[in-house]
Formats: sequence, structure tokens, C-alpha cells
Amino acid sequence: MEKMIVGVLGAGTMGAGIVQVAAQNNHQVVLVDLNEQILMKAKSNLAKIMARLVEKEKISESEAVAIQARITYSQDIHDFKNCGIVIEAIIENLEIKKKVFCQFEQIVSAECIFASNTSSLSIASIAAAVENSDRMIGIHFFNPAPLMPLVEIIPAVQTSSETLKNTTDLIDSWQKVTVVCKDTPGFIVNRVARPFYGEALRIYEEGVADFATIDWAMTEIGGFRMGPFTLMDYIGNDVNYTVTETVFAAFYFDPRYKPSLTQKRHSEAGYFGRKSGRGYFNYAEGPVNTSPNENRDLGQAIFERILVMLINEAIDALFLNIGTKESIDLAMTKGVNYPKGLLTWADEMGLDVVLNKLQAMYEEYGEDRYRPSPLLRRMVRSKQTFF
Repeated sequence: MEKMIVGVLGAGTMGAGIVQVAAQNNHQVVLVDLNEQILMKAKSNLAKIMARLVEKEKISESEAVAIQARITYSQDIHDFKNCGIVIEAIIENLEIKKKVFCQFEQIVSAECIFASNTSSLSIASIAAAVENSDRMIGIHFFNPAPLMPLVEIIPAVQTSSETLKNTTDLIDSWQKVTVVCKDTPGFIVNRVARPFYGEALRIYEEGVADFATIDWAMTEIGGFRMGPFTLMDYIGNDVNYTVTETVFAAFYFDPRYKPSLTQKRHSEAGYFGRKSGRGYFNYAEGPVNTSPNENRDLGQAIFERILVMLINEAIDALFLNIGTKESIDLAMTKGVNYPKGLLTWADEMGLDVVLNKLQAMYEEYGEDRYRPSPLLRRMVRSKQTFF
């Protein structure tokens, strides 16, 4: 069976990464970006990536040539006309996304799948802008797309079962790990991961520990690959703060997702992280030289406080049917490299222990951000576990 032609709009890091994945899986790919400079940069970067893969003997030289030959670079969206799917990977702006999909509808066939790579915007809202809304779906890749295994598949309320099946089958055929999740703000990963950043910032603001100590606690004691401040600097404080604001507003300003003034000030100061040379740490001076306070009791307390907040968020996502318990654990291990699935971690820690720690913080602070999920309370009462 002939493979469908894949269209990708947006030649930035994410769009170029998706193009690479599709081309490596033997699809003809059309990459469109109105900015010729960005388009040519994507082409040049891919050539460098292919050269490195050949050098490391991951692929042969002939394979590298074939992969690059499958890609058409264009500044004209009319070149999407023969595509079986078009994936949009542009700026996180709802109105712009709606506009481009309306334009696609005049160009492609009625069977062409429309997909948005948004990380937090409503798929239903984008779908409402097009005439044939049952073809619209969310496909959220993680950066860098060629290396990160997880892809969140997000059907809108309008999405047909056929579109969902065809999309999932396609992404599965690219050797990706797919999880289907409900069309809610942040989907699974960006919703459940909020406390990793938010509670770390709160701990800093309370004067409990500095950035380096909190990162040390999460990596050395918790086993996470990166601490929250190193990770925010890697993602970019401007990007991470915008996602936090988006999720906060989308949840009708639920206090659990309240943004941090510390992150807002860093973003306003231009301290975006690695890309600007300075974030929570200063990268302009070479290796980060801040020494953490390696007090293991303090580190354990920091780790457990952030962990129970993450677990509570994962339990609430299950309670609200954002995903299955398997998909929620899979999303966090494959999407953001957590050492364990959070629901599995909850079982190991003891659900009663998790509840007691949350309840103590809820009583101390009197804030909704610490309220335990109703599902956690029910499971403790009935002495159940997740797995």
C-alpha cells in the first residue's frame, strides 16, 4: 500500500523534527514555511543531522540521501494539495491556527486529516473553524521529536472515530509511543507536570532552599534526570511561563495552576535560560557553579513535597478521565522521562502516606493548591491501589 504524503506547516525546531520522523519512515513530506530563511535553515540542519547519523553508523549514506530526497521545501501552502495529513507546528496562537486550517480546506482533499501540534490549546476550538470538523485532531510531539518516544493523540469532541484510528495507526507506524487523552488544557503531560515547576518555585519563594539545592534534591534523591530549574532553563522561561499562564486561564484560574511571580520576573528580565545565557543559573560563565546544600533531610523533604503534588495531579487526571491509568504513567515516563509512573510511585509510597502529606499542607496553608483529589480519598478509604 502506498504511504500517504505528509504535510507539515512550520519549519521551526518542532516542525523540522516531525518532518525528519516522517521522512525516516519512508513518507514523502512537504514542509511549508513562509519564511525562506527558516526553511533553508531547517534543510541545512537536517543535512547535518543526517551526516552525524552516518558518522555514528546509525544509517548508511544512501539512506541519508534517500531520506533528504523525500522532503519538498516550499513557501506555498498549495503544495499540500496531495497530502493525506497536514500537521501544523506553528506559533501557539488560536486565531492563527484556525485561519491556516480554513485555508487548507480549500486546497486538500476531503479525506485529508488535519492535525495540530499544540501543547495546550483547545482542539475543539480549532476544529470549529473548519467545515469538516470531524477530520481535526491533536498530535502533540515532544521536543526533540526524532528522539522523544511519546506522542499525545487528542481527539476533539468533533473528531470521528475513523480519524482517531487512522491517526493513531499512522503515528504507531513511526515507532512512537502513543497515548490518547481528553481535549483538556495541557492534555496529560503539561497538566500533570505543572507541580514539578510550580511547587519548586513555591519552595524557593518561601526561602526553604535555593535553586541549586532544589535541583539537587530532585536529581540525587528523587532520581529525576533534570531538576526543575535546570529543566525550565532548558525549555525557556518565556515558553514555560506562557504555558503555565495558558493552563491557569483555561482552568478558570484554578489556584492549583497559579503562575509564579519569580518565573514572571525572570521572563520579564530576559532570563530565559540556556538560549539567553542566563536563567535561574548563569550559563554565560561556563558550567553552573552554584553549590547546593546537600543536607539529605532537607532534600528528602523537598523531594517528597514536590512528588506528592505530582501524584495528586496524576490521580486527579485519572479521576477526570483525562487518560487511563496506564496512559498517564506511560505519558510521564516516556514524555518527560520521569523515573517512574506517578500512579505506580503512589502505590509504592502508600496512598495513605500521600494523602496525609497533602492533608497536612492543605491544613497548614489553607490553599486549594494542596487539596487532595477526591479519588485519592476514596481509594484510601477502600484500601485500594492503582495496580
